[in-house]
Amino acid sequence: MRPIVSAFVPAILAALLAGASLAGRAVAQPAEPGVVQPSTAQPTDAGITIEWQVRSRFRLFRREADFQRHVIANRAGSQLAAEHLLERETGGRGWAQNMVDQLCVTVTGAVADTCDRDGERENYLAPKNHLVVARLVGAVPPGATCNWSFDDGTIPPKQVNALCAQPVQQRLVYGKPTIAAVGITRPDGGVDSVSTEIEVEDLLIAGMGDSVAAGEGNPDRPIALADEGFCFRRFLGAVRGEYFRPSRLGYKSDKACDDNPAGSAASTADWNSHGARWMSAACHRSLYGYQLRTALALAVENPKMAVTFLPLACSGATIESGLFGSQGASDCPARGRCDGTVSPQLEQLKDILDKAHKQMPSRKLDLVLLTVGANDIKFAGLVADVIISTGVERTLFNQGGQLATVPQAQTILDRELPNNFAKLRNALKPLVGGNLSRVVYVSYGHPAMQGDAPCPGGRDGLDIHPAFTADGTRMKSVTDFVLAKFLPTVKALARCEAGPKCANSDTDRMTFVDSHQAEFANHGICARSPEDPVFDRECFSADGNSFEPDVVASANSPMVCSLRPNEFRPYAPRARWIRTANDSYFTAMTYPRGLSSTMQPSNIHDATWGAMSAVYGGAFHPSAEGHAVMADAALPAVRAALGLTAPPEVIAQPLPPPGQVTPQAAPDVTRPQ
Repeated sequence: MRPIVSAFVPAILAALLAGASLAGRAVAQPAEPGVVQPSTAQPTDAGITIEWQVRSRFRLFRREADFQRHVIANRAGSQLAAEHLLERETGGRGWAQNMVDQLCVTVTGAVADTCDRDGERENYLAPKNHLVVARLVGAVPPGATCNWSFDDGTIPPKQVNALCAQPVQQRLVYGKPTIAAVGITRPDGGVDSVSTEIEVEDLLIAGMGDSVAAGEGNPDRPIALADEGFCFRRFLGAVRGEYFRPSRLGYKSDKACDDNPAGSAASTADWNSHGARWMSAACHRSLYGYQLRTALALAVENPKMAVTFLPLACSGATIESGLFGSQGASDCPARGRCDGTVSPQLEQLKDILDKAHKQMPSRKLDLVLLTVGANDIKFAGLVADVIISTGVERTLFNQGGQLATVPQAQTILDRELPNNFAKLRNALKPLVGGNLSRVVYVSYGHPAMQGDAPCPGGRDGLDIHPAFTADGTRMKSVTDFVLAKFLPTVKALARCEAGPKCANSDTDRMTFVDSHQAEFANHGICARSPEDPVFDRECFSADGNSFEPDVVASANSPMVCSLRPNEFRPYAPRARWIRTANDSYFTAMTYPRGLSSTMQPSNIHDATWGAMSAVYGGAFHPSAEGHAVMADAALPAVRAALGLTAPPEVIAQPLPPPGQVTPQAAPDVTRPQ
């Protein structure tokens, strides 16, 4: 036993004589969100024990208050239920909009080396300590006073004197156990004592992959819409065509399609300043993404653990261009430098791990969440081939390489993806300690199913652009390919059942998740419900007649319905868990930064911009509800990969925040329902 100063020696001796054992190294245990986890130490004769938890334990959040919002929401029982609860609080406008500026990331979306979290400047990758809150539970006599000691081998130990009814908090050194001991002085002068061992485990989890992994379609702060229209040109050959759609709120420059070269740069700058806000603009990475939500849920349900999340997934990524090689940026941040390219995710991860290891040699990567492969087989091109109707637009987009056919995708799936996937497996294996079960591959939910059949053709959800209409025949062809070929292939590749032979299937097989696919089948892009938001039901016509066709009238009032564009609620619950083109425009309205030079628009009224702004912000991607369902599917697999168990259903009260504690009896401890 390490020496403990004066007044605490009797407390420790009494604890030992009473048979109180010091628990071994703490491991993650299931718990009700927000409830301090019971100690494994023996109670005193009076039945008193020490309970403790890590505060501010999802370390990407700078503010504990933001984490506590999710702790409370997670009591709803699932990520989907939590999403619904959070959106009821915000009226469907989005819970992340006030959190996105309070993260441990830079203005470009990269993980910050150091981060000020609730007034404490921390090393994000290799924390030196964690804030732990401890309290006594059991038959604590009213009015008793407590002498706390936190001994990690440093002399003298940290000491705190407080009323026993109050929790105490201390920053405890990471990587070594701390003995917490309490001398309890009763009002009658009698003394009890109790002790336990505290050691925090900090999980390091990386999120990697493509747009579905990143959370595309769900900006943290969605676009604000103006009531008046904004003019776009059309590709109509010799005939000049124009149409109006809702403008960005706050944009004051040219809204008409008049040629004004002198004002073009100023108009573009004005337009860009009123864009949507993302955790990473370059990657359209979002707090709503399933990867972040899965890591966050782990922190909520494991009070004795901290979670350090590394968000790396990037919209547009393929295995070759995105994970192994650099890729073009999707967008530019509202402030700061716009590089135009994004470094390879594997390179970023290796740099992060090297930096963390130099600062803390024991630091290791615990888990990778991964979704990739759709861009490899040109899924966006398949979608474009389905929705861009015959005409000049289709011809030009085909010439620009924006369309792809099922035979082209099948060729890539057969000839290129298996070898690229094997290459990725080999690159990831040493990063997770040689065991790829620590890579949890979460597959895609099919975006265009209506029960057992594909969504029908038509303009429902697509009339944001005059040239968009889903071709029913091509839709079925793509649906059949995705269901029968693509999804089974990525599953077989992840599980070492196809492609180049795995050297050792026991260690080369990824943990695979696809249980959410059955649920997505009933919530495809064409799903509608009488419970959908009022704006959707009244303003998004199933027949494709949502927008005012008259050019003069639409300049001032682009919608046919009587509601205003800013009454659209991007995060309200819907029957569809997939963003339509209309949703994409009304939620993100993204300028197409990542297009090839041949497809870049000449100005913000350009026909290319009009078409791409309707799909480039996440059309045919999961909504926030869809991502929550994916997180619900991923969580059991993640727990299994990490050796954790699911939390029990409980009825309990959370530990009150610091500074808001009043002397009173301890709340009920968790108990199974």
